[in-house]
This record gives sequence, C-alpha cells and structure tokens, in this order.
Amino acid sequence: MSTTVVSSALCDETLAQLEELGTSQNRKVYPRHGVKGPLFGVSYANLRKLAKRLAPDHRLAVELWSSGNHDARVLATMVDDPSRLSERTLRERLADVDNYVLADALASLVGRTSLRDELAGDWTADPEDESAGTVGWSLVAAQALDGERLLSDEYFTERLSYIERNIATAANRVRHSMNGALIAIGCRNQELRQAAEEAAGRIGKVQVDHGETSCKTPDALPYLARVWKRKAARSS
Repeated sequence: MSTTVVSSALCDETLAQLEELGTSQNRKVYPRHGVKGPLFGVSYANLRKLAKRLAPDHRLAVELWSSGNHDARVLATMVDDPSRLSERTLRERLADVDNYVLADALASLVGRTSLRDELAGDWTADPEDESAGTVGWSLVAAQALDGERLLSDEYFTERLSYIERNIATAANRVRHSMNGALIAIGCRNQELRQAAEEAAGRIGKVQVDHGETSCKTPDALPYLARVWKRKAARSS
C-alpha cells in the first residue's frame, strides 16, 4: 500500500546503519515471530538508541517506512512525529502490517496520536481482522493505562463484554491483544478489576499459537493478582 518515496541522504545513511547493526542471529529469530520480507535483524535496544538520536523526524519516518524493510519500519514508528500523522497515513500503514511485531510497533505510535481513541474503535470492530485487531486491542490497553485522557468505566465494561463474546473465535493474534486489553482494564481501578476478573473467569484459558517461539499469553487472573499485590505494597 505504501507509495514509493525518494529517499534522502539521511534515510540512506540510516538504512546503512541499520544494516551494520543487524545480526545473523536476529535474522533467524525474527521470522519465527512472523516477520517477513527484507530485514537486517536489529535488536530493539539498538533501534531505541538510534531513534533517540533521530526523533522526531516525520519525513525520515515516511522514507523509512517506504523502504519496506522491517527494521526500518519499526524504527519509523519510533522516530515519527505523532502530531504530523494523518488518519489516512495511519490507515495506509496498517494495510502494510503483516506480522504482530510490526503491529505492536504501529500501536505504540498510534497510541501517541490524537487519533488513538477513534482508531481503537474502528480497528476493534472485526475480531477476524488480524492486523487491525492486533493493533486495535493494543490501543484499548493503552486507553486503560492512560490516566490523562479519561474514559468512563462504562466504556471499559463494554469493551470487556465485547472481549468476552468474541475472544474465543477471534483471529489468533487478536486473542492475544484482547487478553492484554482485558488485563490492562483490570489494572485501572478496583471496580474494573472485579469486572475483568469475572470476565476472565468465564473466558477461561486463552489459546494463542505463538509458533516456534517461547512466547506465552499470560493468564489474566494470576497476572492481575500480582499487579494489585504490587500496588498494595507501594501504597503501604
């Protein structure tokens, strides 16, 4: 979906740096997480260091995304200027997402824009749309953990009801993101904790295929118990 963009000298230099930072080990590991197409295999630690030197730079982000390289696209989500992003651009980028690693990176970027709440609603509408749902439910989790852009408890109880109705038949990675959103909602306050735990009890174990990786989808009930235990310890 991305249009061809003529790269600048800075983009060419950044791509060369990414290639130098890539490792053969990561080039073997990343495909196990669903990463496809060209990639250098750059660690997130190195991506963050590079992003810190470059951000914010919207033009560079556009060029990096247009390259089609996985590492460059993840870096693009780190260096972009959230205030410069249009809804059209974000929807175009979603259309390019073909793995959950990039979906998570895009969700992190969208979560920093003023379009977060609107797109969270749009991208969670179809539980069978894996790319949109993976990003969308990560945005719902971000909403739940955000203490500044306040949303009502009623909003989150409706989200919990949707999760409970649809998680069993949702697309694979959408189930993982839905589970993450349920946990995040349960971390928001005691009333939503109770609602989330009740929903989790009725849902039961969430089954997600993580392929040839050691990744796991956390069980919501023990996870929430640990979170609230830590909160109680900090407040005592």
